[in-house]
Amino acid sequence: MNQYKMNNKITSLFNIELPIIQGGMVWCSGWKLASAVSNCGGLGLIGAGSMHPDTFKEHIKKTKAATSKPFGVNIPLLYPEIEELMDIIIKEDVKIVFTSAGSPKKWTPFLKQHGITVVHVVSSAFFAEKCEDAGVDAIVAEGFEAGGHNGREETTTMALIPSVQKATSLPLIAAGGIASGKSMLAAMVLGADGVQIGSRFAVSEESSAHINFKEAILKLNEGGTKLALKKLAPTRLIKNQFFEQVNNAECKGASPEEMKTILGKGRAKKGIFEGILDEGELEIGQVSAMITEIQSVSEIMNEIKNEYQESILNMKKLEF
Repeated sequence: MNQYKMNNKITSLFNIELPIIQGGMVWCSGWKLASAVSNCGGLGLIGAGSMHPDTFKEHIKKTKAATSKPFGVNIPLLYPEIEELMDIIIKEDVKIVFTSAGSPKKWTPFLKQHGITVVHVVSSAFFAEKCEDAGVDAIVAEGFEAGGHNGREETTTMALIPSVQKATSLPLIAAGGIASGKSMLAAMVLGADGVQIGSRFAVSEESSAHINFKEAILKLNEGGTKLALKKLAPTRLIKNQFFEQVNNAECKGASPEEMKTILGKGRAKKGIFEGILDEGELEIGQVSAMITEIQSVSEIMNEIKNEYQESILNMKKLEF
């Protein structure tokens, strides 16, 4: 796997072999997944959004023990204990931080002062420009297809990547609807320097998600997910009993306060980590309809790499 190395802005920035980043997904992206992706030549991310500070620190230490390769962490900027997480990042000497769900202005200078590479997730060219102003090192442009929390613009990845690439000179990582070598090549042709993959890794053997959640994903067909909770934060969910409850309330004009009551607390943990499928908030992307088996990270990375290379050869046959 690691005999092949692609040299571009992303591999150089993170000192990795392949420009493939594993999304820092809540309840899926623990130390086992992050270290496995890094060991296979990509960049693994610990998803801090579902971790208390002590748990977060434990996962960083276990990742360090499991890989000598670069890895990073994903920090939602609206996380209530973010000061403690940032303190842990500095003390544990984490080198790469992906931030999301908030403005990068406050924490990017702090992280950069400590020699940390900072990447921020955006859903529009407008916010990509703001990221460049804030001093981040790279951008993840995430399209409407992605699972979990999504942009209000509802711009698809194919439309978003060229727009962001035109708006900023920063290294660009495409996300949303990418789970194969073919989709990776498509993103690169559109202007991306690398890709971030979430849904396919969420179903991997090393993912910390519950087996019930993984098996539910394997049963999905096209149209099995949809954006919900638009009055709070647009979130792509599997259409289960909880989704129907939320969708019905939104159709009847429920207020944000009423939607918060329905959502309650711990919905994502209940569904993704505990496997309570009817009542849980099951976050996954549209590309889940194409995922048909639970594989190891090594198998996934090899398939993506090989299909990417084969697709390049096939494209050469289409030359004018």
